[in-house]
Amino acid sequence: MDVSEMIQKMGVVPVVVLNDAKDAAPLARALCEGGLPCAEVTFRTEAAEESIRIMTTEYPDMFVGAGTVLTIHQVDRAVAAGARFIVSPGFDPEIVDYCLSKDIPVYPGCITPSEVAQAVKRGLKVVKFFPAEQFGGVSTIKALAAPYVGVKFMPTGGVNAKNLENYLACDKIVACGGSWMVKGSLVAEGKFDEIRDLAKEAVQLVADIRSK
Repeated sequence: MDVSEMIQKMGVVPVVVLNDAKDAAPLARALCEGGLPCAEVTFRTEAAEESIRIMTTEYPDMFVGAGTVLTIHQVDRAVAAGARFIVSPGFDPEIVDYCLSKDIPVYPGCITPSEVAQAVKRGLKVVKFFPAEQFGGVSTIKALAAPYVGVKFMPTGGVNAKNLENYLACDKIVACGGSWMVKGSLVAEGKFDEIRDLAKEAVQLVADIRSK
């Protein structure tokens, strides 16, 4: 199973911001116990690189990627730490081409036809759509997908338990990125049991949506 297939199987990818690497292991455990053994760890913080390393070392079966990647240097650091895929908020040709040259799965943000066209030109089949809610959500994704029939989307930004069904009901969407089950406040307060329970709810929600 390749990375995109794994992401599609999950249905939801927790988007994680970690300010302290000490939280990486208990968070990984909570997600795995909740049946959602995956995470997109954003490179917004100094703790991101070490957090990815801890997660992938202590939970080798966990599916961990790096998000908010803005430079090639960050790509190298993330992959060296164990990241299995790269996500960028926008379409950066330098980052995309570099990842493709290294056979690193990459999901660049695409919100316009021109950006999707650049992804298609490079053979990408799945792209990120960010920020999803602010740029029209499912209706915009459907409009973009119409001329680019071979492309599917991974919306992130404003996706939550309440609107997840609206997204996953669209066959042009492989999965959604979301942070509602891994809120920074829950991590900071050490409420990993609550994160585990929210992950379980997310897994059940995906199953319920897909069974309809």
